[in-house]
Amino acid sequence: MAVDSVLSERTLLLDVGFRPLSIVSVKRALLLLIADKAEMIHERDEIVHSERLDLFVPSIVRLRYPVAAPYRRRAPLHRKAVFARDGYQCQYCGGQAECIDHVHPRSKGGEHEWENVVACCRRCNAAKGDTLLEFSRFKLRKTPYAPEPIAVAAALRRGVPAEWESYIPTLLPLSA
Repeated sequence: MAVDSVLSERTLLLDVGFRPLSIVSVKRALLLLIADKAEMIHERDEIVHSERLDLFVPSIVRLRYPVAAPYRRRAPLHRKAVFARDGYQCQYCGGQAECIDHVHPRSKGGEHEWENVVACCRRCNAAKGDTLLEFSRFKLRKTPYAPEPIAVAAALRRGVPAEWESYIPTLLPLSA
């Protein structure tokens, strides 16, 4: 594998307590390892060669010292992230989701925010229209929520490594 393609890949960065801090470039992770600021938790099969070192490409690294966690903004709300959070299922009937719906319609003062947007099928979206949920025949299968930003970032990347799954919070709630 070419060095440029390896260095353009990503590494999961954990804090001292094994909590995800961010997703960084392989180059940044290698610099942290070389400076002895981080330790390798999981490595890929590829090797990066330099003049003096041969290092496995890191998939997960953990900082060796505590750091102040960065301020966590809310994850940006967009269509793909809503579909990922809701498992690509209509939150009214359980069918294949094709669009998003504002639970409390915007025409009636509803906000465009995580807690008010769900994935739904076209049929349910058209049938619900701009009706308030309490005055319609529809019931939510799961309460919408704002996921962790790192979970959204990982879910939107294609082919998230399996070893990351135990460290990154899931987009789908554990209980329905």
